[in-house]
Amino acid sequence: MTARTMAQPRDPLARGRLTALVLALALLWPALHIAQFNPAALFDATSLGVMGGFLAGFFPPATDAGFLSLLARATLETLAMATAGMALAFVLAVPLALVVTRSLSISRIGPGAGRGPAAALRAGARLVLTVFRACPEVVWALLFVRAFGLGPAAGVLALAITYGGMLGKVYAEILESGDTRPARALLEAGSGRIAALGYGLLPGAAQELASYTVYRWECAVRASVVMGFVGAGGLGQLMDQSMKMLNGGETSAILVVFLLLVLLADGISAVLRKVLA
Repeated sequence: MTARTMAQPRDPLARGRLTALVLALALLWPALHIAQFNPAALFDATSLGVMGGFLAGFFPPATDAGFLSLLARATLETLAMATAGMALAFVLAVPLALVVTRSLSISRIGPGAGRGPAAALRAGARLVLTVFRACPEVVWALLFVRAFGLGPAAGVLALAITYGGMLGKVYAEILESGDTRPARALLEAGSGRIAALGYGLLPGAAQELASYTVYRWECAVRASVVMGFVGAGGLGQLMDQSMKMLNGGETSAILVVFLLLVLLADGISAVLRKVLA
């Protein structure tokens, strides 16, 4: 082994990684400065005292029968809101994802008069998905509360639109990131788009699609809290009332319910991945 060979670094990509790290830090520092992020404020004696007093009010969680009855009803409203919103989002997302997915485009197999209109249709579908997810669900909720009044109906439609855009975009990306050769072979053999999807793309992407869908349902449950603060009902509205009354015990009981719902979503995701394996 020559001296030149021994002098070479063990990792040939070390210089590139170091450069990327320096650039990331150079970009992160001004961002933290603009955001006025100061971690030292968390460990200030005054801040620690205020946070400690605030957290002490959360214990013990409220367990009286009247509140637990309200909590159970609000939990059912939240689950219904998240599930119904995700169901409508799925109905919106699936057809748009099929249009956007390039590997399912019959016009891309070969030259033809339909390539231009098909490309325009895909661009239009992408624009619709962008508009859906560009506006936060709380803004949609504020709009629909004006139309439907206070209650979960506004939250269902807000989740359907926002999460429909998210699901459609990610569904298309998942289908595109896998092995698209089986789908292309089916399309070239004269198969339709649905058959190419079912036999060419879904077998390899089913686990990831199911896992992402359950994750988005979990996010929808959490998003319902924020929408509850603007009158969409459910656990969020109950938490808003408890916090306005400075009742930490009720607030901590609601947080425990959210923890249980997240654990439920994790369990559902694990079961689906096993079933689809």
